[in-house]
Amino acid sequence: MPKAHTPLDVTAVRKDFPILEQVIGDKPLVYLDNAATGQKPEAVIQAIDNYYRTSNANVHRGIHELGRRATEAYEGARERMARFINADSAEVIWTRGTSESINLVAASWGLANLREGDEIVLTTMEHHSNLVPWQLIAERTGAVLRYVGMDDQERLRMEELEEVLNEKTRIASIVHISNALGTINPVEEIARMVHQVGALLMVDGAQAAPHIKVDVRALGADFYALSGHKMFGPTGIGVLWGRRELLDAMPPYQGGGEMIRVVKKEGSTFADVPHKFEAGTPNIAGTVGIAAATDYLDDLGFAALATHEHEVVKYAVERLGEIPGVRIFGPRDHMERAGVVSFLVDGAHAHDISTILDSEGIAIRAGHHCAQLVMDHCGTSATARASFAFYNTLEEVDRLVAAIQSVKRIFA
Repeated sequence: MPKAHTPLDVTAVRKDFPILEQVIGDKPLVYLDNAATGQKPEAVIQAIDNYYRTSNANVHRGIHELGRRATEAYEGARERMARFINADSAEVIWTRGTSESINLVAASWGLANLREGDEIVLTTMEHHSNLVPWQLIAERTGAVLRYVGMDDQERLRMEELEEVLNEKTRIASIVHISNALGTINPVEEIARMVHQVGALLMVDGAQAAPHIKVDVRALGADFYALSGHKMFGPTGIGVLWGRRELLDAMPPYQGGGEMIRVVKKEGSTFADVPHKFEAGTPNIAGTVGIAAATDYLDDLGFAALATHEHEVVKYAVERLGEIPGVRIFGPRDHMERAGVVSFLVDGAHAHDISTILDSEGIAIRAGHHCAQLVMDHCGTSATARASFAFYNTLEEVDRLVAAIQSVKRIFA
């Protein structure tokens, strides 16, 4: 029998997040904008503070003690992240976030490998960060973009993906969990399908890393991107993981310090991966923070986190679904979605919903969520999005529902 996990003590967990103790106006804060950025536990805040107080220096170059500490922290964080996603540390490249990670693959691998007539497979579920870089590279290389759509529950049409993939496909770039819908895509199955036609798979994992245990080896992807701030770490730090043989063959993304081996008038030779892709002074404190975030998540346990989050999301979908005039987007089965519930209220614009909820101390997101193709599919220009994390509670869902009832009364 599988080992039972310890249930999450949400009351204790919430005490780890100082910002959740705030009062907005005269109402306790209900933070439901986690898909935009997660809040930071005290352990992350203290780790960054301690780095700046005791170890701040540039990495790799300094022989002095502070330089040694900073380098140890920086490369130690890389090793910690590698363990977190089940990778080799040389395959972990520090970036500013998921957007830069995808841009790196598109610009480096894409320019080196794509030719006119080659095909890039995307979906209409993607964040703009996983669309625009490929559009730009397609324009420069003559490659063709092919799109896979969604069904009436905003799930990926797998039969359509099978039809689109062919011998011209060179790479597919697909989101793991949708930021606008919460839809969880079957990455392992997608990887098998993509590899059957001899193509590579890039995965946008920005929304997956905060909610599920990511094992890049088990998933079968060729590239995987994630962001620190989504997984309760600091902003401005992210990860690109890639298979070593692919990274070794790719040209540098940017030029500058740290990414070279020898520079001469006639040209330069470059460092081995991962440093080949890390030009200039990096976000050292960011790596310290994301390492602390991975420790925090692993200490809580993803099984316990997932159980609690599914309970909260299921409750939110059920309660919102009971309100006449509320339309919910995304899979009906709560096990097919993670963390996100996007919705609209008849007669009210998403921005009006968000404004009224803010007056009740409830923070949600309103707009197209950098996913305008999703909005096109849903037949709207914007949705209201409540996005949940493990520190959210059923009582907070009740406050959300009560506030939406107020929206209905105002716009009746």
